[in-house]
Amino acid sequence: APHEVSALPPQLALLYEEVLYTIRHRLGKPEHHHVADVQELYAYVQKAFGMDAEEHSVIMQQVKELESPIFCLKATVKEAKGILGKDVSGFSDPYCLLGIEAKSQEPAHPDHKKRMKAVVKDLIPEDQIHRTQIINQTLSPVWDETFILEFEDMETASFHLDMWDSDMVESVRHKLGELTDLHGLKRIFKDARKDKGQDDFLGNVVLRLKDLHCWDDQWYQLEPRTETYPNRGQCHLQFLLTHKKRATTSSRTQPSYTVHRHLLQQLVSYEILQHQAGSIAWDGELSRHASTVLYLHATQKDLSDFHQVMAQWLAYSKLYQSLEFNSSCLLHQITSIEYQWVQERLRPEQKEELAESFQSLLTYGVSLIRRYRIIFPLSVPRSTERLQSLLRVLVQMCKMKAFHELCTLSPDLPQMVSTALKSGTTEWFHMKKQHLKPMVKSMEENGKALSRLLLEVIGDLQQCQKIWNKFFINTLKLNLFSIAYLELESLVAEHVQEQLREVDSSMSKPTAESLFQLYMNLQELYRMKGFLPKRDGPLALSNFHQWFKEAVPQWLQKAYTIALERAQRAVQMDQLMPFGEHNKHSTSTVDLSTCYAQIVKTWQQLNWPDPEEAFMIMVKLVEDMCKIALMYCRLIKERAEALSLNEQNEGEAANRLCIVVNNIKQLRLLILKLPSQLDWGQLEQRTGAVIDHQQIQHTLHNQLDSTVSCLDHEVRDVVQALATKLEKGIARHIQQLSSSNDTREPEDSIIPLMKFLESELQYLNEHLVQENFKSLLTLLWHHTLALLSAAAEQQIPSAQCYKKLHCALKSLELCFHAEGCGLPLETLHTAAFLSLETHLALCSATSRKLIQKYFSNRIQQQLDTSSEKYGAVTIKALYRPSEQKLRVEVLNAVNLIPLDSNGGCLSDPFVQLTLEPRHEFPEVVARTTQCKRKELHPLFDEAFDFLIPPEKCRQEGACLLLTVFDYDTLGANDLEGEAFFPLCHLPGLDTDEDQADAGRVPQTRLPLTHPKPTGDEILQLLESRKGDKEAQAFVKLRKQRAKQSKEVE
Repeated sequence: APHEVSALPPQLALLYEEVLYTIRHRLGKPEHHHVADVQELYAYVQKAFGMDAEEHSVIMQQVKELESPIFCLKATVKEAKGILGKDVSGFSDPYCLLGIEAKSQEPAHPDHKKRMKAVVKDLIPEDQIHRTQIINQTLSPVWDETFILEFEDMETASFHLDMWDSDMVESVRHKLGELTDLHGLKRIFKDARKDKGQDDFLGNVVLRLKDLHCWDDQWYQLEPRTETYPNRGQCHLQFLLTHKKRATTSSRTQPSYTVHRHLLQQLVSYEILQHQAGSIAWDGELSRHASTVLYLHATQKDLSDFHQVMAQWLAYSKLYQSLEFNSSCLLHQITSIEYQWVQERLRPEQKEELAESFQSLLTYGVSLIRRYRIIFPLSVPRSTERLQSLLRVLVQMCKMKAFHELCTLSPDLPQMVSTALKSGTTEWFHMKKQHLKPMVKSMEENGKALSRLLLEVIGDLQQCQKIWNKFFINTLKLNLFSIAYLELESLVAEHVQEQLREVDSSMSKPTAESLFQLYMNLQELYRMKGFLPKRDGPLALSNFHQWFKEAVPQWLQKAYTIALERAQRAVQMDQLMPFGEHNKHSTSTVDLSTCYAQIVKTWQQLNWPDPEEAFMIMVKLVEDMCKIALMYCRLIKERAEALSLNEQNEGEAANRLCIVVNNIKQLRLLILKLPSQLDWGQLEQRTGAVIDHQQIQHTLHNQLDSTVSCLDHEVRDVVQALATKLEKGIARHIQQLSSSNDTREPEDSIIPLMKFLESELQYLNEHLVQENFKSLLTLLWHHTLALLSAAAEQQIPSAQCYKKLHCALKSLELCFHAEGCGLPLETLHTAAFLSLETHLALCSATSRKLIQKYFSNRIQQQLDTSSEKYGAVTIKALYRPSEQKLRVEVLNAVNLIPLDSNGGCLSDPFVQLTLEPRHEFPEVVARTTQCKRKELHPLFDEAFDFLIPPEKCRQEGACLLLTVFDYDTLGANDLEGEAFFPLCHLPGLDTDEDQADAGRVPQTRLPLTHPKPTGDEILQLLESRKGDKEAQAFVKLRKQRAKQSKEVE
């Protein structure tokens, strides 16, 4: 061979020779899915073997010079069905003769079929004829016999098969014994005419070899020699075109399936590399060219299905260990070997080869699983499917009968994988630890590096738990997460403790910060133990919090400092304006809320397991938050003052105070939420065994209550300051109202006051939270009542001034109540309000109104009096609407007091009847009864008529005044007593018709009363109105009566 070819690996050159020889001596008609063109196949194998043109032509020349193989047709006569029954019994005793005719004689004319009908023994030499066994008495014989028929020329040779009915010499008596019908009798006579021992022709099959595929398996129609019985049944034949005595070195020196395996490896590795070049994963499907070449080689070498599958397994399992492809391609071979497994088929060296392939793949597969994090990264598509497929292949392989029979020490696959996963996890951890090692060796940098390492570990365990674990559980019943977690948490615990040995309480702030992140990462890692199946014994991380005790004070101090500084900055930036349409507080409360949330988060992140230490941490956190709250109150008030110094606008200053109040109230809410946010209830449960409930109450709750009280005090102070600013404005308007001499209506006079209040209160309502607004309203209301009371006491007696003050009071009541949105009525109607309202109502009334009020009071006093210490008078009164006439019958008086001036025990009584108030009945004159001498129980029995319209009777204070006097001839008559009968209660007043029977009018007994000698407020008011003659006259008359009164103060 030339130098270039001799440079090729000998094994490759020999294999190339084998494949070229296979293509050159191709047999059979190509399958429809195979490549028919020989040149295409040559071109394909040249590329697959990486041969250049010269190498190819040299080896091709060698192949051409090699002796051709012996061509063989491997024919298997399987069975027949529906054949003719030639015996008397209706059955036949069929057998077949078969062979190959070297030269097919084509008929000269289509009609000339006789030559084609020649039987095998006439066409083929006797030594080349093959015969099957005779199957007795059947129409469906089964032979399943295989014959190797050699031939030279595929183009001219044809296959012949004759089927015959064997005819052994039998006695007529035996045949008559089998006779079943008339047809059987005919056969006996036909047999009698035939030569003894002559077999019957049942049909034949003739096929040209060039019409056969490499492998054919089908039913063929049995053809007749004559047209007598055209339907002679079918025969099932299998054909395989193979070689004998192949001249290639490989075929002469190596087992067929070994050569086939090497060829398979060569072509499959080429196919896989082709896919990889196109960035496509190979799925196990061979190209048409590869399939054609391998098919030709397997058939020509007459490789059994089992040996082909074995060759595939050996090739694929070896390739898998060097080339990347989906391991599921191996499942087909595993299934096929398992299905066809019979140990006796294999020679010892084949068994050894197969056992070695199992062991090799197992070792390689487990090594991949050990490094699954690197080999099957989730960043690469289909990694999960690839690992899952590998696990399935290993499990199925270890279940194979072949595996158990050939591998004497059958390994425990789950145990192997578990051990591999443990060592792989440890390797991965040490690799990550090395990779994340800090460049500068300081505690701070170590802490950061440890945190990064922990994040890697947590991420890996999350992948184990969420993604990988199910594959290991489903295939091997192995809990990957459990294996990885127990391994990693132990490694982490050891490594972290080693690093933290250098830490002490004097650590720097950056070190403390890096350790806090590490603590949280360890916490997250420890929490993942919840995914472990139940297990005994503590974990290495069980008390990891104890490693960080020295750092806790620094962590708490940092949380406090950050919150404090943020709160201070927030106040400095706060413009004390509402920061949103629906908010009534300013921006600093939002920052304050965030500060508190951050401290709460610190507590939650710490999640300190030791209950007693956790309680001490809580006390410190609450103390810090309370300090921040009180500091904030001081700063926000100072901020409001600082902003107001630059402005003279009182309104703006008040507005800022509103925001301050709301901010403090908002802070109060934040403080009150702390017990639930910090979950004190749960802390109490945890500490119950070590800390007394009273101590928790005393320490935590009292601390919080004290802070809330301070905030409430601050709110009261600010609301008071706000109220004081408004009080000045209210006082100014009330002063103007009481001092002005304008003659406008009272409703018009109070407009400035109401406008001022409306604008201020509306703003305050919008900018104060409801609770604070109501507190402010309450303060303002009490102050306003005091101002109005003071104004009322300073007044000169002018009804107009009092009217303005009364109108102001009623309007203010409506304003502060605001239809239920402001203060409730019970809060407004204090004793001071009710007293002032009554006083102003009287002072603002006209003299006539006051007189009416006076009589209303006397009527009420009359109704309330049951004592008859001054006696009583009995009357009948009836109103006749038709005549507008009041008829009064004075019947008698009883139990009068003796008033005779001569010192006697009697009186001279008479009764004066007047209709009051006089201004309502100016036309009606007073009437008197006769005087009854020396009587204390006089009987008058006199009637009087008064003409009055009914509406007058219904006026306020309208009454019949009955005054009983003791007649005195020398001086003024003495007062026995007064009785007031309200006209609105007159019988007949409220009916349209007169009462027919006056006798049925009830008697009314009225106790006599005496007026109080002094102190009647209405009379004092009327007396103060010096210019009012009517008032003065009324007062004079009432004073005269008061002088005669027997009542004492």
